Amino acid sequence: MTALRRTLAALLCAAGAAHAASLQISPVTIEFGTDDTATGITLRNPGERPVYGQVRVFRWDQADGQDTLTPTQDLVASPPLIQVGTQAEQLIRVVRASRTPSGVEQSYRLLIDELPQPGEAPTNGVSIRLRYSIPVFVEPPTHGTPQLDWALVRSNGGWVLRVRNGGARRAQLASVELVTGDGRAYPLTHGLLGYALAGRTGQWSVPLPAGVALGGKVTVRAAVNSQPASAVVAVEPPG
Repeated sequence: MTALRRTLAALLCAAGAAHAASLQISPVTIEFGTDDTATGITLRNPGERPVYGQVRVFRWDQADGQDTLTPTQDLVASPPLIQVGTQAEQLIRVVRASRTPSGVEQSYRLLIDELPQPGEAPTNGVSIRLRYSIPVFVEPPTHGTPQLDWALVRSNGGWVLRVRNGGARRAQLASVELVTGDGRAYPLTHGLLGYALAGRTGQWSVPLPAGVALGGKVTVRAAVNSQPASAVVAVEPPG
């Protein structure tokens, strides 16, 4: 199952038209310290209709540069089914059921899927059901930092930015731009690009213009965990 990027993702469902309410979530990222056993997030419904949902936790990994989600019992969310009334709040507790030590940060996603209103009759049309995806991290016993290797790889006639994280902590990548040897800057995103998880590799398609020259030194400028960073990018020749 592919993980969606941080915060909200809209799912299209074949059902009757409905007025979807948006939950406000705090905090938007959950972090467990080494000795923490439980924490919580607050859902607030500012809308005029109750919001019903299902809450699940998945192990978040990266394979072949792509995000993957698998069911897990390492963390347990309670309650698993929610009803957030109009102008009301709901607390979700997240408890660590597994305390197995690890040398690197462990990554999870807490997913909240909106469910139809009880008794809602299906009609012709399309309704929007929302999925909220909250990153959850369990820190290792010793504090780690990301250690990133950046590369541009030719793939299917385009370019892919591949970021290998050899460190013990995730790297959240945002405001990413490439600067070519001739000094031209090519912004890839002004917001969140994604994550390179601890000990893993993330990759993203790069919308570079056709015929862009990648000779000479290519550098990347980005916000890594909200801190400005720059690095040389290895440009791999076509295979």
